[in-house]
Amino acid sequence: MTTPETDVAEQPEEQSRERPEARLERAVRAAEQALIEFEIAVETFRVEVENFSRLHHQKLGPMYTRLDELEALIAEATATRSGDPEDRRKADEARARVMPMPGVEELFHGWMDGDGLFPEAAAMLTEQTVRPPQRVRPSDEARKLYRELVRKAHPDLAQDDEERGRRDEFIARVNAAYGRGDEALLRELAEEWAAGPVPPERESTPSEELYARLEWLAQRKELLAAVAQELEESAIGAMLRMAPEDPDALLDDIAEQLLAQVSERESELERLTAS
Repeated sequence: MTTPETDVAEQPEEQSRERPEARLERAVRAAEQALIEFEIAVETFRVEVENFSRLHHQKLGPMYTRLDELEALIAEATATRSGDPEDRRKADEARARVMPMPGVEELFHGWMDGDGLFPEAAAMLTEQTVRPPQRVRPSDEARKLYRELVRKAHPDLAQDDEERGRRDEFIARVNAAYGRGDEALLRELAEEWAAGPVPPERESTPSEELYARLEWLAQRKELLAAVAQELEESAIGAMLRMAPEDPDALLDDIAEQLLAQVSERESELERLTAS
């Protein structure tokens, strides 16, 4: 029969019998979870940047085009009135900016990747209805479902190559659904994952493999940090930081400013061409 005194005395001995790599295993698990959370944050922001970029072009592109046209008309009217060669040169430059030839990156950015055309691009080419994102940030429920699915099905939790392949394919579908803000599809994917095979428990690994795992996780985090920095320093990323709580409202604010600029340029053009 043991007494409280003997229990206390045995605890240090039990702790001393802990496998040498147990602490390292805990560090690896913690690093894995931290990396997954970081990946979720980066992917969430990437989707917002991409959606903001598309909506920015769809909603504000015509206003920018109108402004360019007005700038060209004003420059041409000024050159006609003055007859100055320098004014004519400026007018020619302004006219050239109205319809610039897009570069290859501009043509395909956001429309194609290594797997082929995105659904929006395919819809345009087949004359089907295009379904652009309705808002910059997916709904709170979609974001919640996305985070839960990534935490459960992340490829880094796979035990072998076959399991990783299954998780890679599944997460790709999750990312695509989240990118479109498709809450219903995310729910279906959650049900699909819940009904799938339960991954086996991770077996103990030798200390050498655990150290290698930690090193890989650190390298992966550095790569994600570089991606996050690139997103944050991009023009669209900088605009999103101006309205972190409601990025969709920022588009409306920019639209109002552009409309005001259009009105000013139209008034200026009318004044130049009135006489």
